[in-house]
Amino acid sequence: MSVFVNPAADAARVSPVSDAVPAFHRALPGYAPTPLHDVGGARLKDESDRFGLPAFKVLGTSWAVERALAEFPSTHTLVAASAGNHGRAVARVARDRGLRARIYLPERSIPARREAIASEGAEVIVVDGTYEEAVAAAGADGGQPGHLELADVGASGPAHWVIDGYATLFAELPAGVDTLLVPAGVGSLAAAAARYGAASGARVIVVEPETAACVTASLRAGEPVTIDAPGTSMAGLDCAEVSAAAWPDLLHGIHATVTVSDAAAFAAMRDLAARGLAIGDCGAAPFAALAQLDRDLLGADVVLIATEGVTDPEGYARVVG
Repeated sequence: MSVFVNPAADAARVSPVSDAVPAFHRALPGYAPTPLHDVGGARLKDESDRFGLPAFKVLGTSWAVERALAEFPSTHTLVAASAGNHGRAVARVARDRGLRARIYLPERSIPARREAIASEGAEVIVVDGTYEEAVAAAGADGGQPGHLELADVGASGPAHWVIDGYATLFAELPAGVDTLLVPAGVGSLAAAAARYGAASGARVIVVEPETAACVTASLRAGEPVTIDAPGTSMAGLDCAEVSAAAWPDLLHGIHATVTVSDAAAFAAMRDLAARGLAIGDCGAAPFAALAQLDRDLLGADVVLIATEGVTDPEGYARVVG
């Protein structure tokens, strides 16, 4: 584990929170705030059932599609790259809006996540390469007439809208939160957390895998950098570079970062399972970090964002037993 305190944190330079997004989500069928559970000196926000999907991603995609169809009404096909959860959320929203979806996955994506995306009616294409190569393939496909790349990485309009869409998750939190621990892949959710933190006064600490800490590396450098990412069990966090759309808010809105090992994430999954909470490794990462952080850094009221439930049933069973 390593901890990095960000010297560039400056709440005054963080983007404002979008007020329109929570009202949009509250009006959707099936909306309900996700619960908070007490877990050993902190509260865990459980995103294992968000609009019937096992991860938070549908908040960003649903808002981004709403914005995209207003600007590009001729769109008939959504295209996205994903490690799993974003792709399934895009596929679900496409189905609900009467659109087609084509999802590009990296080679090391597991069959369960591929099948979950296909079950939503999407075409799944497995790229012989990394997540970043899947992003490039999706970007090329999204340039066709009637196609729209719904990215959660990069500098496109949809990448910004995805970040905006995550505002609902944080709007559901009670007042008085001192610190948020948030998992980060490309940093889109962390950027939304940074906006909440700047508005509320809460400190935001990013949690990353030891082998894919692109946010930490970029904050250390003071600019986005690409790292070597040899792989991690935390597939949704297995990213080598931060999103350009997220970067300004990451730079100024993140108080600190902490890295955790796969083994620590597995131990956190088992601990949460013993508490009756079925949380995947990405979602368990903040709980793994909690035990390793100085309480003076955290404050009294700490909220952990558990971003996903069980998205890999076989892998979860191997870890938890």
